[in-house]
Amino acid sequence: MAHVPLTSIGKDVAFEVDTATSAKRRAVLDERESVLRERRAIVEAGWGQKYVDRVHQKGKLTTRERLDLLVDEGTRQFEVGTFVNWGRKFGKVESPGAGVVTVFAQIEGRWCIVIANDNTVASGSWWPRSPEKIERAQEIALKLKLPVVYLVDCSGLYLPEQGLSFPGRTGAGHIFKKNSELSDKGVPQIAGVFGDCIAGGGYMPIISDRVYMTEIAYMVIAGAALIKGAKSQHLSSLGIGGPEVHVHQSGCADVRVPDDTAAIRCIRKEISGTGSSSNDFYRFGAGALEPSFPAEDLEALVPTDHRMVYSAEEVLARLTDGSLFWEILPDRGREMMVGVGRVNGLYMGFIINRQGILEDTEHHDAKKPAGILYKQGIAKTAAFSRACDADGIPILWLQDVSGFDIGVEAEQLGLLGYGSSLIYTNSTNSVPMFTVLLRKASGAGYYAMAGHPYEPVVQLSTSITRQAVMEGRTLAIAAFNTKLDDDFNIASTDPEEIEAIEAGMAATEARIEEDMDPFRAAAQMDTDEIVPLADLRAWAEVFAETSYQAMGTRRVKNPRIWSLHDIAALSEPRG
Repeated sequence: MAHVPLTSIGKDVAFEVDTATSAKRRAVLDERESVLRERRAIVEAGWGQKYVDRVHQKGKLTTRERLDLLVDEGTRQFEVGTFVNWGRKFGKVESPGAGVVTVFAQIEGRWCIVIANDNTVASGSWWPRSPEKIERAQEIALKLKLPVVYLVDCSGLYLPEQGLSFPGRTGAGHIFKKNSELSDKGVPQIAGVFGDCIAGGGYMPIISDRVYMTEIAYMVIAGAALIKGAKSQHLSSLGIGGPEVHVHQSGCADVRVPDDTAAIRCIRKEISGTGSSSNDFYRFGAGALEPSFPAEDLEALVPTDHRMVYSAEEVLARLTDGSLFWEILPDRGREMMVGVGRVNGLYMGFIINRQGILEDTEHHDAKKPAGILYKQGIAKTAAFSRACDADGIPILWLQDVSGFDIGVEAEQLGLLGYGSSLIYTNSTNSVPMFTVLLRKASGAGYYAMAGHPYEPVVQLSTSITRQAVMEGRTLAIAAFNTKLDDDFNIASTDPEEIEAIEAGMAATEARIEEDMDPFRAAAQMDTDEIVPLADLRAWAEVFAETSYQAMGTRRVKNPRIWSLHDIAALSEPRG
């Protein structure tokens, strides 16, 4: 009988980092993450207390108050898309979080995706990128087959910017296509309608399996003001499409409830009737264990300076249950570390870039820098990714990659072909894949390691992530290459020309550094969320539990018959 040979990895942080270095790294990281905390608080505040008071005066709860009532007591909400539209102004106003809150949340012991209009931001209007953010959450739910809860309180498009959110492939109408796809795949959708739901806000709940309306809610294609202008009829929106109409006449809603609290209570009851979690079954008799070393150690272990190195083993030791891990093909392609560990008792595959200088097994007595994709590492990663897909094991990618190896030998070894094989594998896998950009996410290495373009379920960044084709200094050298000699010095004796080239290179480098800011990526939806390093274990638990929750929606093989055992057997020493 094949068993999974998990072995201990990791050691106390004091053996890796001295006290002074640890304190310095934590201080630098805390400065970065304090910005993350401050900006998250700004988004969570919406348009501020004035608008919170307005919501309360209407007899309603704010969106975040509804969320707090909806989720299981004592559990945490894991938000995605927090910083969409960060720093972007529309006229004189901003749209914190694009006016939508999207979270992983536990309701009646089941992981769900909750999509909620922020009613403190222009009455829950849809801004540019609001539809894309909603659709992204729907895609996550569809891939994981998680129930979706819509907390609808939406006055339609933010009309001054309608041209940026109404048309196009991912415009507002695409939300309803996603509603339909979720329904087609049997994913439960529950909607609570809490306020003035106009146009798209009115369409959004209709395809849901259950629709609850409060006494002050209404769903209309066009509100009273528009009807008055178009047809000269004096009506109220509540009279046009309130619960009296849609529960008792049209049938577009199912149940009428007195207020927000009652609606939340009913939604929780509906979720309790959906399929229960399969996580205990897929633990195969194991229990959940904390890592032997705290996740907070990552603050000291992972340097904020991307040029400094750390141990991949030590990172994994802070993520896996009991700091136990089974490394696959440990002696081949050592720039990559691949293998299996448990997270909350559930098996996950891990793929991480090693850092530092390694022995080059393909060249006797040679060394090579890690953090780069070479032939053997690419082939090993592709084989491991395929095996995880065959065995039904979800994969967590931990990127810190500078790109592919380059040069004459790299081309002769066929890195383009091996890289294409890895990309094909990751493009066609059916198991859930999740990606974390620890620090560097550069060039085609970012693509090959299941970056956002290859549709992982979720991609996370940290406050020290740098996401770009190449670093600012390198790009500046490339851009001004014709002005430089073979040693990258300016090839001119004219002081004015030298000054102009230096200024141009500095400006180019500064612009690229700004582009690599993780908040820039999050604002334009090039990453799903920015998280503290110490939160990575908690997020890994979300990924594991949501991957296994929906029984029967994908193949999960018994560990005795994993393809990974075949790979391991073929790599054992002979004789």
